[in-house]
Order: sequence, then structure tokens, then C-alpha cells
Amino acid sequence: QVQLVESGGGLVQAGGSLRLSCAASGMTAFSVYTFGWYRQAPGKQRELVARIPNGGSTNYADSVKGRFTISRDNAKKAVYLQMNGLEPDDTAVYNCNTYPPFNNPWGQGTQVTVSS
Repeated sequence: QVQLVESGGGLVQAGGSLRLSCAASGMTAFSVYTFGWYRQAPGKQRELVARIPNGGSTNYADSVKGRFTISRDNAKKAVYLQMNGLEPDDTAVYNCNTYPPFNNPWGQGTQVTVSS
């Protein structure tokens, strides 16, 4: 059973930084998959923020390009999201999952709140 556990969120002032972590378990072929960080703000649909294949180029939503950096550690089965220059519009629950998510269950996510 695949399990994804996100951590690292919190309350931060605009312009601040956070580093999110995602630990995957129950996944025997972690390195094969492209992973993504997704977010869902209140009243909005979940959106893909960034994705990272195993090798190759990363990809970012226009709204976070230049501010967020996604990375991965296949040995640790972990995915990270470094978020700099945070803005109030970045406030959301952040989840990681494969891209696409297939039938993987979503973790509880980690709340990021950016105050102005």
C-alpha cells in the first residue's frame, strides 16, 4: 500500500521561505516515477505546482516559476519543495503524489499559510 506523508508546512510572512518534504513508502519502484507537488486552496481545485521526473527537466506552474524548486532523493524515497518569496496566494494545502497520480491515495497534506 502506497503511503505519502508530507511535512514542513507552517505559517510564514510574505517573502518568507519554507521547505516541504514528502516521504513515500510502499512503493517499490520509486525512482521510475515522475513526482509532483500539488496544492489546493480553499474553494479551488487542486493544481499541479511542480513536477520532477527521474532525470530530465523539472517543470513549474507559471505562478511559482523562479520561486519554487522541486528536488528528489531516490535513495530516501523523498521529494522536496523549496519555496522562497512566498506570497499570500500560495496559501493552500500541499500534497505530493506521482504525476499523474494514478490510483495512489493522497496523504493528509501539509498546510502552508502566508500572511501579508
